[in-house]
Amino acid sequence: MKSTREFWHRWAESLRRYQLHGFVASLLEAASPLALLGAQAIYFSGGFVKSDQLNAIANLLEDETEARAFATFLNRPGASS
Repeated sequence: MKSTREFWHRWAESLRRYQLHGFVASLLEAASPLALLGAQAIYFSGGFVKSDQLNAIANLLEDETEARAFATFLNRPGASS
């Protein structure tokens, strides 16, 4: 499986395209207690849909340090370039 950070540029580009990067960054920073529940829901859905990106998102949500690092990455100007 790929590292979570290998997907960051692609995720940031998609979020910026829909102007959701600020919202997602705020959500990652503020909702960290609920992130574990989100990760578990993604793992549960893995029985139906297999995807490296879904696993990477679940891993990101499980690791609070990685989630905060991605939020910082989203807030950084030019992160998707």
